[in-house]
Amino acid sequence: MANSAGEYIQHHLTNLTLGAHPENGFGFAQSAQEAKEMGFWAINVDTMFWGIALGTLFCWVFKRVADNMQAGVPSGLQNFVETVVEFVDQSVKESFHGKNDLIAPLALTVFMWILLMNTMDLVPVDWIPALAGVFGIHFQKVVPTTDINAAFGMSLSVFFLIIYYSIKVKGPGGFFAELAFQPFPKILMPFNLILEGVGLIAKPISLALRLFGNLYAGELIFILIALLPFWAQPFLSVPWAIFHILVIVLQAFIFMMLTIVYLSMAHEHH
Repeated sequence: MANSAGEYIQHHLTNLTLGAHPENGFGFAQSAQEAKEMGFWAINVDTMFWGIALGTLFCWVFKRVADNMQAGVPSGLQNFVETVVEFVDQSVKESFHGKNDLIAPLALTVFMWILLMNTMDLVPVDWIPALAGVFGIHFQKVVPTTDINAAFGMSLSVFFLIIYYSIKVKGPGGFFAELAFQPFPKILMPFNLILEGVGLIAKPISLALRLFGNLYAGELIFILIALLPFWAQPFLSVPWAIFHILVIVLQAFIFMMLTIVYLSMAHEHH
């Protein structure tokens, strides 16, 4: 139990980490410091659990709606799913100029998955950690996108698709030429490689840090509001939650649109 504001904040920003500690052996971390000492191969169990659970929820709901489509008067859920699908499909048609049947399903998955993970930020910060504490679980972060590992995992997946389709569509020589022979003449190839290489590597980094930074900041503000006296919390938490809905949707949309644009560039010959 946190005894001070600093401990309270640190507790709510610490993942439930499973790994091998140098001194205590394999198991769950009992403190934020112990989680750090577990190193690279430790697993943030709460990030994995909520991420997989929300992804499964997305797949189940959309499949159920697809299996029970009505031509007459559709349900509210069917209206929502159709609206999202049409919105994503239109975004792909406007921004993707190649031919690839994977892009629209990928864009829909990226948008809805990130949107659901972001929406967990609207759950009051003490509810789920308090419930987890009843079962002896010390830490519980319920917003996967506030974990830099999850944000980078998704952005690196997009990055590997960019590399894959760049080589598949343009060939190894064409992909190399795109990096080595522009924007300056061929004689300045080393400078071109540096400039284009930095630009290429910046894509997954900017994707991950933009998503992580905005959601982490939002979560931190909710935690700070929770430290205020009980009577003052509604006056700040409700307006911030309403504003944060915009951030939640916008960040999912930006990640989706940049994914579409980057993959469109990978399919285009310069």
